[in-house]
Amino acid sequence: MPRAMDCWTETTIDGPRTRRWVVEERECAELRTHRMARLGMDEARRPYRRVRVSPAGSFVLACTGGEGRILLDGRWQRVRPGMVCLAPPRVLNAFEATSREPWCFAWVRYDEPSFVVPVVGAASPVMPAAQAAELACLVDGIRREWEGGREARMIHHWLELLHGTIRRIAQPWRSQEPRVALLWTEVEKDLRRDWTLAELAHRSHCSPEHLRRLCLREIGRSPMQHLTCLRMELARRLLEAGNDKLEVVAAEVGYANAAIFSRVFKRWVGVAPGEYRGGV
Repeated sequence: MPRAMDCWTETTIDGPRTRRWVVEERECAELRTHRMARLGMDEARRPYRRVRVSPAGSFVLACTGGEGRILLDGRWQRVRPGMVCLAPPRVLNAFEATSREPWCFAWVRYDEPSFVVPVVGAASPVMPAAQAAELACLVDGIRREWEGGREARMIHHWLELLHGTIRRIAQPWRSQEPRVALLWTEVEKDLRRDWTLAELAHRSHCSPEHLRRLCLREIGRSPMQHLTCLRMELARRLLEAGNDKLEVVAAEVGYANAAIFSRVFKRWVGVAPGEYRGGV
């Protein structure tokens, strides 16, 4: 997999030993109800690889066996059985099989235009402490109905359960940790501020190390990583909605100059701010 961000291109590789089941929105009209573009179950083996530079919707992956890795928040992360991975729309994500053993997972890809509130947002956890088997079971239920009776009513009910479960998993602060939830609500209202870890910890009435542990547990990011995530989400909205100069956008999201902002944006989102605006 390329390391330099300039090398990222749309990639779809299955390999001869990968087994897949996929159903598309053009085949199954019921998927449109929840803006699902497609869903499926993969038994992936090397050289299986996907790179989505600017996906149109949220992505959900539930690992049930084997091991792979996924690029989220601009960094590679290992995916093991029982883990669920969430990726927001219009942000670079990639995933690939990494071992000789099959990597088994269920997945859902949404289609969410910029004017739609996505299922996975900036505040959603990256790899929530969720039961991947539950999601995989629901996708498998859809598969069995699709390959069997194919009754629209039954498929609709399976999709309702699947979408509802995904929305619940993607909800931030599911354990209702009040100090941290209130902190990030406050921070999100003032992303121009030069926040430091010490100040974030002070505002949440805990030590920096305890705040770090809480954030890693709740959202899979350190406090400063989550601050970056919130800033990049706001930057994407500003780039999509207006034509302000990069210096203005950078200041709105708390960066001293456009050069620093552009470097962080490209690492996080996968493309430079100007390219992102041009592709919306």
